[in-house]
Amino acid sequence: MKLTGACHCGNIKIEGEADPATVSICHCTDCQTTSSAPFRISIPMPGPTFKVTGQPTLYVKTTADSGNPRVQAFCPKCGTSIYSTSPGEGQQPVYIVRVGILEQRGELEPKRQIWHRSSRPWIKALDGIPKLEKQS
Repeated sequence: MKLTGACHCGNIKIEGEADPATVSICHCTDCQTTSSAPFRISIPMPGPTFKVTGQPTLYVKTTADSGNPRVQAFCPKCGTSIYSTSPGEGQQPVYIVRVGILEQRGELEPKRQIWHRSSRPWIKALDGIPKLEKQS
């Protein structure tokens, strides 16, 4: 599936191809912290199809929850998280793109949850919480 997206201010744009069956919810503590949310939804994009316009700021966390270093890319103007990837040259990169920046996000239903042991225990009770169409 062809995917396109941009950060909140439009400074960083991305495009590429990905399999919608690979959309994941990640509950790891790194995703909770860097997204300022209880989880993050992402889709892997193979490096050969991934294109970025603009210059994201890169932050390397030397030891992620997985035990490996992770590059986190975000917009230097608005702070929107764009993707993560493994550092280094000479490998075929995979970019873990944040579904929230994608124009097609409505079509990208998560198919699995990872690092579930770190999930917040109240996640399963969300359906029972009152729903408002807008902030009152």
